[in-house]
Order: sequence, then structure tokens, then C-alpha cells
Amino acid sequence: MPSRHIRFDWAIKRLLRNKANYVVLEGFLSELLHTDITIKTLLERVSNQQTESDKSNRVDLIAETGNSEIILVEVQNNSQLDYFHRMLYGVSQLVTEYLEQGEEYGKIRKVYSVNIVYFNLGKGDDYIYRLHPEFIGINHGDTLKPSPAQERKFNIKKVADIFPEYYLLKVKNFKGVATNSLEEWIYFLKNSEIKEDFGAKGMVEAKETLRVNNLSDTERAAYNRYMDNKSYEASILSTQEFEAQWQIEQIEQAEIRGRQEGRQEGRQEGIQQNTIAIARSCKQQGLDVETIMAITQLSREDIEAL
Repeated sequence: MPSRHIRFDWAIKRLLRNKANYVVLEGFLSELLHTDITIKTLLERVSNQQTESDKSNRVDLIAETGNSEIILVEVQNNSQLDYFHRMLYGVSQLVTEYLEQGEEYGKIRKVYSVNIVYFNLGKGDDYIYRLHPEFIGINHGDTLKPSPAQERKFNIKKVADIFPEYYLLKVKNFKGVATNSLEEWIYFLKNSEIKEDFGAKGMVEAKETLRVNNLSDTERAAYNRYMDNKSYEASILSTQEFEAQWQIEQIEQAEIRGRQEGRQEGRQEGIQQNTIAIARSCKQQGLDVETIMAITQLSREDIEAL
């Protein structure tokens, strides 16, 4: 039986904020960004909750690198319809928070946004997506480059070096075995298992640091409670998704019957009633409003009024 390792989101909350464990984060980020990352310090956010009663499905961590770049690492477990918007909001906050009032815009720091999600965000089959902005000419198709003066003053090679970069890791899309060092990290993020032959940067340290057996009795008890909560949440969500899908199929069947019978008015009323029933059932089960909106296409106001 393979040695059990700690889930990455719990490790971010409890273990990887320790400076002695920076090497684990540095390894992961170095493999993802394809450049050696050195973490100078971690920047704390008020939004990070550290209590056992925390029910948030979001965990984040902000690192400052040796060359003053900022990396936001965020783990999201449950579905959120406007997650893309929140990625943009989070980066926008960082850009402004770390520019002193009155400072020139040239002091704005490079920001990397690393988002690890465990739900089906958007439509796509890959497990790693990157948003790296470039200015492309509409007429000639050329890439806009910085002037020599800009290169020297801001220490950049491309205009894109100034702008935030986004990395989206859709962990559940990863299939099979790891065939390279980055995939070793993705495999761990999905399975919470580090195989003995894994040799990616930071993996040797992670292999020991993140073993469940290396936790203290208090930490292990807290971790087990956390995992129990995650199992319960996953079970509830799976049940809700199944019930929602079943009721959607009932709606579709009712719509077909309505078309066949030519009862346009009755069909629309029946669909609306079924949709409301789905929303009410999901709400009673504790599903969040964003997910109910995605399932039923009802407005936030309609759902909150149920």
C-alpha cells in the first residue's frame, strides 16, 4: 500500500507556510513556470481562515519571489460559475495593493496567478491552461515589442513580461501516469500520492514533509476531520448533481411530450414548475446559489426567494 500524503490544499493552510518548507512550493512553481523560483517571503491575506470550523472551499497563498515578483496560488474545490472573474479580481487587487500611492506605474510588479481547481471550469479537455497576453497587430499580425529604453529601464524582453500571467490547472482532467516532472506534480495534486520514483523539483522534500504519518497527533486528528468534511461535501455534491441531472432529464421528457401534444402553454408552465422544484431541492441540500444558477438558469433573485 503506498504511503499516504497530505492533500495540497490542507498543506497550504498548515504546513507550507513554514519557511523550512518553502522548498516544496519552490519546486512546484519552478516546474510549472519553467524557471527557477526562489520564495523570499509569504504575504498573508486577511481572507485566509485558519480555524477548523472554516467551511470555505477556497485556499490561497501569496508568495514574493527573490526578484520581487508576486505569485498567487489558489486552490478551489467546489464549483463557482464566476471563477474566471474572481481570478481577474484577485490579480487586480494584488497589482494595486503592492504599488505605493504616488509611485510610478513602472514599479508595478509582475504577478503570476496559479489556480488549481477540482471542478469542471469552462469547456476544455486539457489539464493545464495558460493565459499569457501579447499585443498582436490587427493588420500585420506582428507582436508589439518594447523599445530598447523600456527593455533597459524595466528589465524586460517582451511587453508580456509586464502583464499578469494566469495558469489554470484542471486537476481532474489529468489521466493516466506521469511522464515528466510537471506531470508528477499534477499526479500528486489529483491523487495525494508521491511515488517513490518521482524526481521533480521539490518532490524529494514533499515526499517526506507531506506524509500523513509525519504529522503530530493533533495535526493528524485535524487533518482527518478535514478529510471527513471533504468526503461528506463530495458525497452531497455528487448526490445533488445526480438528482439535478435526473430532474433535467424529466424536464426534457416533459418538453418532448408537450411538443407532441401541442400544449405549448402547459409545457412552458410545466418546465417552469420543474425548474423551480429542482432549485428548491438543490437549495434544501445546501448547494450554493452559483451552482443552482448554472443548473437551472434561474436568476439569483428567483433562487433566493424560494
